[in-house]
Amino acid sequence: MSEQKTPPKADTERATEFECHAPEAQKVFLAGSFNEWNPEATPMDKTNNGKWTAKLKLEPGHYEFKFVVDGDWCCEANCHASGECPQCVPNDFGTMNRVCEVA
Repeated sequence: MSEQKTPPKADTERATEFECHAPEAQKVFLAGSFNEWNPEATPMDKTNNGKWTAKLKLEPGHYEFKFVVDGDWCCEANCHASGECPQCVPNDFGTMNRVCEVA
């Protein structure tokens, strides 16, 4: 009798890049629904032009996230969105979250 093997799962993850402009920041992290909102799980790398970047492999879907810039949670450094930002949605804490759609 031969043993049946499960075929490998199709790779559906997509490389997704996140970017935050915070030239004066010392540390920036990415926190969101993809890492259980852990403010230290995903450190971002600073580029020469003052932007911070992080690349994640994500399954297709809807994700919400924030940047943690030197300990402060924000949609973008120096952003105080109040519902008019097309890239943001309200959250349960009365503030805004950024949105990322992975196709």
